Amino acid sequence: MTQLDAILRELESRKNPVKAKFHSGYFKTGKGEYGAGDTFLGITVPEQRRIARAYIDLAITDVKKMLESKVHEHRFTALEILVAKYKKSTDKEKKKIVNFYLKNRKYINNWDLVDTSARFILGDFLLDKDKSVLYKLAKSKRVWDRRIAIISTHRFIYEEKFENTLRIAKILIDDTHDLIHKAVGWMLREVGNKSLETEEKFLKKCAKNMPRTMLRYAIEKFPPGKRNFYLSQ
Repeated sequence: MTQLDAILRELESRKNPVKAKFHSGYFKTGKGEYGAGDTFLGITVPEQRRIARAYIDLAITDVKKMLESKVHEHRFTALEILVAKYKKSTDKEKKKIVNFYLKNRKYINNWDLVDTSARFILGDFLLDKDKSVLYKLAKSKRVWDRRIAIISTHRFIYEEKFENTLRIAKILIDDTHDLIHKAVGWMLREVGNKSLETEEKFLKKCAKNMPRTMLRYAIEKFPPGKRNFYLSQ
């Protein structure tokens, strides 16, 4: 039995039909919804991460086969393996993983897949490099590319480098997708966790033009009086 066969068999053995049905609704898999066509086994995230850690040496060609699957947990686990591979790689190997990630991002097609991978792979790699790829992604017609762009900047925020988060937030401020509103608001809140002054400087200029969901996420941890101030803009 190959490693690929083994990991797929282990994932299959963990399936839970009740959770699979719930996940199908939670991740909007109905006709016309953003997750349309996705199928689920009903495996929890901790279980998938545990399995991924056991298969960190899975060949990159097999990681790609898992990414190509219509089964959501196959793709999620593949990305967890890719993150684990990235973390233990040399700089040269990391560049190859990033190129692989970008080349195969069409399979990164739900918010949890973006959130579990973008900041740990693309964000980390670009920390001290040219970030033009993020601006290209931020202007993409594909919602998941745009989410990758803003979520990747979480790695920069951790290092208290806020410029790219704020610039990409401005690009996405007129975005019409709820999942982008939530992502941008989340990253602005993370900026505030590091520098409330920086977040508020941005909000004082932009709050009145922000979608309400984006703003609510950004000010979630503010005291009631301050939240009401921004919501009244």
